[in-house]
Amino acid sequence: MPSTLAFTAQSPYRRLIGVGGIGTGLFFALEGPHTLGRNESRPARLLNVRDYGKLHIIAHYIAVLLGPTRDGSPFHVVPIGKVGDDDAGRRMIQEMQVAGMDTRHVQTVPDLPTMFSVCFQYPDGSGGNITTSESAASALTPQDVYRCASLLAEDGAHTMVLAAPEVPLETRDHLLMLAGKQRAFRAASFTSAEIEEAHRRGMFSRLDLVAMNEDEAGTLISASFEPANPTPFLSECGRTLEASQPRIQIIVSAGKQGAYAYSAGMWFHRTALDVPVVSTAGAGDALLAGVLSGLAVGMPLVKADSTLVAAGSGNPESAFDLGVLLAAYSVTSPHTIHPDANLESVTGFARDLTNSP
Repeated sequence: MPSTLAFTAQSPYRRLIGVGGIGTGLFFALEGPHTLGRNESRPARLLNVRDYGKLHIIAHYIAVLLGPTRDGSPFHVVPIGKVGDDDAGRRMIQEMQVAGMDTRHVQTVPDLPTMFSVCFQYPDGSGGNITTSESAASALTPQDVYRCASLLAEDGAHTMVLAAPEVPLETRDHLLMLAGKQRAFRAASFTSAEIEEAHRRGMFSRLDLVAMNEDEAGTLISASFEPANPTPFLSECGRTLEASQPRIQIIVSAGKQGAYAYSAGMWFHRTALDVPVVSTAGAGDALLAGVLSGLAVGMPLVKADSTLVAAGSGNPESAFDLGVLLAAYSVTSPHTIHPDANLESVTGFARDLTNSP
């Protein structure tokens, strides 16, 4: 079995340049179901869970699926970001290098800490997090992106760019504008709190693909997702984004309801796969990573008549299917990056799913 997705002379993309959060964190399991109070002290169990920043999660999965090498063959993953001059920052850079990423554009800064999150979970699996606001990641500037502009100029038409959360919107928008001038493929995701400003800035007009969860999409259109009748919600989401960019493609993840993909005026749905869920943290990032990996080698975003995988092979037939599989595989790990993820493990996982009674 090949260790990476197959490239051909017709594969459209050879490089991904991304900005977004690089950092780490801790997970606590809270005792008791009631919402944490303003002045409350609550016992919690420290979980053996590794947390990562948004850019790191997405770029890691792309790296292990597409097999990057430092010279760019067959696929070159280039994160642009900042970490602190601390143990966490050094560990993040080392892990990115082990995955095959080119970290020459990940800067170490002496006066700010590596981005760090403390995540908490209630017994029912819900929860939240507290993330460093003034971290090294938040110090990434448009000037930092501009210094990497030569990478886009080399072969923009065969480059994908990713603008992920946890760095300033201005910096992410600068990357999208530079990428547009070089005809690169542009993808992004946003937190719910960023949606309105991103819309005001016109960032959706500079995207070829946007990935959202149901809450983020709901913030965009001021509506709530209704699992029993998702059509009005999805239709409004499509209309709103197409008003900014008529050719935009959309991914919407909806938890237990599965995921939706939009292309050429049509929505497609995949139900959530029946897998043992350990943690859903990072699943949306895995979905986007799988989609980008599939698009890079020339898979269509969606295929109307496809099955989840080609019969018995474990090989997905569209980028959306690959994303759905990777997201399902990711939730079987407690960590936000599944440590065993690679093409062989994901396709083996898919074969097991399709061959199970």
